[in-house]
Amino acid sequence: MISKPRVAVLASHSRHGGFEDAVRRFRWSGARTREREIAVTSADGRAVVVPTFTNEFWTARQRAANSLHEISYRACFKPQLPHFFIERLTRPGDIVYDPFMGRGTTLVEAALMARVPYGCDVNPLSAVLCAPRLEPPLLDDVAHTLAGIDFDAPGEMPEDLLVFYHPATLRRISALRKYLLDRERANALSAADRWIRMVAVNRLTGHSKGFFSVYTLPPNQAVTPQSQAKINARLKQAPDPRDVAAIVLGKSRKLLADVTEDVRRTLRQSVERSHLIAGASSDTPQIPTGSVSLVVTSPPFLDVVNYQTDNWLRCWFSGIDAAAVPVTLAKQIDAWRAFVTSTLIELRRVLAPGGHVAFEVGEVRGGALRLEEIVIPAAVAAGLEPVLVLINAQQFTKTANCWGVANNRKGTNTNRIVLLRRSA
Repeated sequence: MISKPRVAVLASHSRHGGFEDAVRRFRWSGARTREREIAVTSADGRAVVVPTFTNEFWTARQRAANSLHEISYRACFKPQLPHFFIERLTRPGDIVYDPFMGRGTTLVEAALMARVPYGCDVNPLSAVLCAPRLEPPLLDDVAHTLAGIDFDAPGEMPEDLLVFYHPATLRRISALRKYLLDRERANALSAADRWIRMVAVNRLTGHSKGFFSVYTLPPNQAVTPQSQAKINARLKQAPDPRDVAAIVLGKSRKLLADVTEDVRRTLRQSVERSHLIAGASSDTPQIPTGSVSLVVTSPPFLDVVNYQTDNWLRCWFSGIDAAAVPVTLAKQIDAWRAFVTSTLIELRRVLAPGGHVAFEVGEVRGGALRLEEIVIPAAVAAGLEPVLVLINAQQFTKTANCWGVANNRKGTNTNRIVLLRRSA
């Protein structure tokens, strides 16, 4: 924590008593909320004092939300995070936006809660992952479409992928890829086609029989063929045949398990006004000024995750040139601050007066660097008002056992959310 400078203090958080008091009194886990203040210096030399609240504000359980959320993506937050803010800071029909939508957690949760989902991501892969779950097909339609695909049709067969797949499996993957790309070029993708593509993207590689590949890293990233060859040699393994259609249908059944007719009705009403953008978070003229009630997002954390290399195989399957996607990977704090500031300036434009931004920054570099202390001055420079910092602390880690990491010893063990507001 930075010590409080002896200069004029920007203590605007006192005007947000309702939400702040609710956080202070929060008792979901039975523990009291711990409270303190942090103070940082704005670009013009003022001290910005912001209350910080720490507690377990939502469950650490992995599958405590709607089954539609259960797809993998690197460094994604749990649905309970956007739910917490959507429930308390918006009403049904309000627009909820994520400028770094990733797998679409904020958008899917917003739609399930009868809010209008808006999203943006520089990688078109995000829309591939998110859009089908906003309009999920019936399982029978998925099965019928899969039954009509010729999985023996010739398609592109990159030999370097044979370290992941049995030749018969790669042939089926390639046939499915060709079918989907041909349908996309003809502007003929059905809702079931889009769903099958989304599920297949999430079954490309993983560490169980529920994936197309031999044992590899968890499905939120793909190693290089060279690295996979080393894994195969170390484990003395070779890819075995996998039934691509059966795996897609099985995962579809799990994803659709909680999608009742009431859920479908809510989603249909929510997505009528939805908007997904492939582009930069700092330049979204497609979003009207003053239209968004709440932003819930998490930007790339410095050089922690390289989304471009992690998603190379997913992009190949989806027909996206991963090398051409201008993913931000800021390695220096000044560059990251500039990137965040440009995004926050645009968020202030699209926010309605009184609208909020929940900006999740997690932990980096073993907790030694607290990104909230960079975000707060950037927000002030962008014309946004810091309200509070909420730290969701839990006895868990996002890092899986396959990394050889014990619980709460490495990885991200807290969500650190800077709550900002656009004044009237």
